[in-house]
Amino acid sequence: MCDPTQPAARMRYSFESRCRAVEALAGGQSVGTVARVQGVSRATAYRWWNRYRAEGWAGLRDRPCTPHRQPRRFSAAVEARIVEARDGSGDGPLTLAMKLGLAASSVGKVLRRMGRSRRPRPPRPPVLRYERERPGELLHLDTKKLGRFWQVGKRVLGDGVHRNRHAGWQYLHVAIDDHSRLAYAEVLPSERQADAVAFLRRALTWYREQGIIVEALLTDNGGVYRSHTFRAARIAAGLAHLRTRPYRPRTNGKAERFIQTLLRQWAYRYAYPTSTHRTRALSGWLRWYNRRRPHASL
Repeated sequence: MCDPTQPAARMRYSFESRCRAVEALAGGQSVGTVARVQGVSRATAYRWWNRYRAEGWAGLRDRPCTPHRQPRRFSAAVEARIVEARDGSGDGPLTLAMKLGLAASSVGKVLRRMGRSRRPRPPRPPVLRYERERPGELLHLDTKKLGRFWQVGKRVLGDGVHRNRHAGWQYLHVAIDDHSRLAYAEVLPSERQADAVAFLRRALTWYREQGIIVEALLTDNGGVYRSHTFRAARIAAGLAHLRTRPYRPRTNGKAERFIQTLLRQWAYRYAYPTSTHRTRALSGWLRWYNRRRPHASL
């Protein structure tokens, strides 16, 4: 049964309005009075009352707008022929309509109604989640390109005006420990070998200060991580090197997820006056991330 104390909805034809109208009719009020109070016609009030008498309160629920009679709808045999042609050839509505001599819009409606409007995709392989046993056993590295700006741009103002043409780019270098999720990041002018090696050395020093000795690295197959300069620095630090599978960014998923968190909660959360202000805010955000922010994965 409807709750008469439920607040009124804004729509005249909402479920709550129907309940109030039926309760008023059941209480003895006339159809004309109820229709006038609810802002509907007498025919609508009679229709609600008849639905309630036939089906109870469930009869007042929203119903689909599909007509009871559809004289122009294809027969079941034609629809089955369309579905069979779709499954057999994989053609789209326009090609199927040309082959079957039907209207493309009608074929498209049949495919949507039958759940065949999109081609079936092969199932994805199961995601194998893992976590190393101790801190420092594996360190994930990755980079992200960020645009420089000297004034608030179109992303914040939403007017489509380019105000920071030829401002250039910055590169966010990130490192995150596989076991503890302790993260380190810097914004550098490039992603070249010299910057990547310098970032690696500073990251290893920072983790050492936290009591973590890094044993191995996991990176993507970018050129900077396959370079001789990076390889020499890695070997000098006594680190093993693992690479992600080609076309499988989720292999380095912890770094990818950390970058998405950085973009959402640091880079794009506030309307920084310039990219320099954004860079200055990174160290404070990292302290909050490492020491205060709750981590659902831990």
